[in-house]
Amino acid sequence: MNVRRSAAALAASAVLCVGAAPAALADTAPPSPSAPVIPSGLYGKNDPTYDGVFRQSLAFLAQHTAGVKPAAQPVDWLTGQQCANGAFPAFRPDTAKACDATTYIDSNATAAAVQALAALGGHDETVKKAVGWLKSVQNEDGGWSNSPGGAMDTGTDANSTGIVIGALVAAGEKPDTVKSKTGRTADSALEEFQITCREEGTTGETPTGAFAFQRDKGVLLPNADATAAAALGLLGKGMTVEAPKADKPVAEHPVNCKAGAAGPGDAAEGGARYLTDTMAKSGDHLVSSLAGAGEQPDFGNTADAVIALAAGGHKDAAAKPLAWLEQNSAAWAKTAGPGAYAQLILAAHAGGKDPKAFGGTDLVAELNAQGPAPQGADAATKVETGQDKPSGGQSVWWIVMAGAAAGLGIGILLSGRRKRNQL
Repeated sequence: MNVRRSAAALAASAVLCVGAAPAALADTAPPSPSAPVIPSGLYGKNDPTYDGVFRQSLAFLAQHTAGVKPAAQPVDWLTGQQCANGAFPAFRPDTAKACDATTYIDSNATAAAVQALAALGGHDETVKKAVGWLKSVQNEDGGWSNSPGGAMDTGTDANSTGIVIGALVAAGEKPDTVKSKTGRTADSALEEFQITCREEGTTGETPTGAFAFQRDKGVLLPNADATAAAALGLLGKGMTVEAPKADKPVAEHPVNCKAGAAGPGDAAEGGARYLTDTMAKSGDHLVSSLAGAGEQPDFGNTADAVIALAAGGHKDAAAKPLAWLEQNSAAWAKTAGPGAYAQLILAAHAGGKDPKAFGGTDLVAELNAQGPAPQGADAATKVETGQDKPSGGQSVWWIVMAGAAAGLGIGILLSGRRKRNQL
């Protein structure tokens, strides 16, 4: 989910690589606006332009798994972000102004909001409108793009398609009955992004089942972020996954080189094989890199991988990267803010770990401290963090985004999906 996806990663790249951005990024990156005022109902103090709705949704999902009920104010903020057509933008600073052609509409933010509001309950009409919009922008191949119909719409990608499937399931829909105008489903779109043979871009002599974000000049390149998102989608799961009670070993060769996967289950299993093998090579975690920065631990994508593995029943395979996160993620989460704490809580939940005692940190208390105090007993818990203070302008923005974009990113929240990181 490399925190996924979106323009947030491009914005980070623009900050880090001014004057030296790769052409592929320079062509699609949105302009960097001046930092807006942070709404009082929004979790976190970092610029929400590219991730406001997404990080808020992640926060609610994580709190829900921990039995925490958010206050009315932040929930109202999220529902108030919805456009009249049902879509959610990445961030809508002025809700008094109707959404128009300049509004950055985001299928990933919409899908995340659907999952969060469905979990909270009591928002049936908001969820129904959002799902209606998602169905209306399904591509002919059965999948979804990040910014349907917008200037940054580059066609179906694995990440967007995977998270939309999770939204459909959360809303009570059956994804295999949601078909495009040509009769195709999301599963069929995802399966086209799976690498089955070495000549298509996998490394090693046996197929690993990795997924690509999209075709890059006609070629499929392995991408761990896309693989985790696709595996979740093919399993019909959202971002909240229950811990498996027993272990299901990851199959050795679930994808046939010539014939591909036998179905969505085997395709997802192929993704699990790729994630497991890739993390084993780098010390039980994923890595990513930006030009000139070298490889860095990728905490967000590692958390996403834990969730994807747990969704497939791979308890033991998920335990190793989760243990790595428990020992190494504290500094990243403190810098990255609410989306990072939420991802760690969701990973801990999927792996059967207590998020209130995760590597010596109470992740739930840290997340609660990022926004308005939640309802109930947990409202009394307030942790002093750097996120409680105003960002202070460009210097802090540089620090935070540098940390995120250089491999310290927020998995599904500030994703490098559009960077097409080859992991």
